[in-house]
Amino acid sequence: MPVAPPPEPRPEPDPTPVPVPVRAAKGQPLRPAAPPLPAPVGDVVAVDTVAKLHDAVARARAGTTILLADGRYALSKPLHIRADRVSLRGKSGDRTKVVLDGGGTLGEAIWLSTCSDVTVADLTVRDVRWNGIKLNSESGVQRVRIYNCEFRNIWQRAVKAVAVPEANRERLRPRDCRIEYCLFANDRPKKFGDDPDDTPGSFGGDYIAGIDLMFATGWVIRDNVFRGINGRTGQGRGAVFLWRDSRDCVVERNVIVDCDAGISLGNALHDPKTPPHCTGCVVRNNCVTRAPEGGITSLHTKDCKILHNTVCDTTGKIRRGVRVELAADGLVVANNLLAGPKVGINTGSRVEERSNREGVAASAFVDAAGGDLHLAERIDGVADAGQVLPDAPRDLDGRRRGGRADLGAHEFSPE
Repeated sequence: MPVAPPPEPRPEPDPTPVPVPVRAAKGQPLRPAAPPLPAPVGDVVAVDTVAKLHDAVARARAGTTILLADGRYALSKPLHIRADRVSLRGKSGDRTKVVLDGGGTLGEAIWLSTCSDVTVADLTVRDVRWNGIKLNSESGVQRVRIYNCEFRNIWQRAVKAVAVPEANRERLRPRDCRIEYCLFANDRPKKFGDDPDDTPGSFGGDYIAGIDLMFATGWVIRDNVFRGINGRTGQGRGAVFLWRDSRDCVVERNVIVDCDAGISLGNALHDPKTPPHCTGCVVRNNCVTRAPEGGITSLHTKDCKILHNTVCDTTGKIRRGVRVELAADGLVVANNLLAGPKVGINTGSRVEERSNREGVAASAFVDAAGGDLHLAERIDGVADAGQVLPDAPRDLDGRRRGGRADLGAHEFSPE
């Protein structure tokens, strides 16, 4: 019996260009629409009620595709996927029309355990107290693809990969997963009532992030939009948060707007007897607007790269654009563009910093207030001001950079 093919391998540093036009005016989408997935093959199960959905997930064998009809599915317990090559997909391809609704009381919506090559696509997960999709990484979960999903009002983590015990860690750690073309958005800052576990005596209502990964290896997080991931007091974790010995991950072409923190490599809490929080990770071609806890942060990293990102704050209050502290040996911070915030490197580690530009006006961008940080015009000191970097040969829109590179995520073109 034919089965759906596994996810494609992790892209090389020079990926295929993204199908998105040059920005010319306000109001256009911040990231391109997701290309439709191929039609499913093999064992396909169509469902249109929550009872049928739970039954299909419980019975799913290797290679099963579960197609959800448009509608709202009120979940009273998590959907637990435990077989390889299972796909959970909205049938119409419109993620807004297939809604897995936790009702504000469900702790977690989707669990993944002892499985590989699972796809979750074309649907919305909303109103969940803790985690939208949780990888039970200690059981061995590999090559997951999360594609064209919306996560709304998830009050701890929309996507969580949990800790892996030291025994068998190298075999079990979550590898080669991808999160693409998703929207992570909350309608308001977190409140105490959203998550009874986040109390005044614990994290004070600030235990929240978009994606939180531990021991991740070879992940790609790209072409997503994050908006309004905020803790109760404005001290939430990163929209993208990698730590606990994560390796060789790529975070690229994401747009982050009005989140407490943008992209966080590592955590200030670190046992010196353990590996760095992040090793060999690349953060490139991302746009971050108004992230008061830090646009892009590096804490306890090794041989990571922060390249060609654009960070903007139109309020003039935020200073942490690119923030580097604690151990950061081998870090490269290059060709980043900052409007308002600054590059702050406060470490005794060996860090290579070059061709970063601060002090650009918000008017340099198509719509700085709205989070569209495409360059609106050619700017002296930005255009052709950096060398083309081997790890970032293309820009935010997949356009190849020329002999010299514009600073920031976008390579301006008058076309």
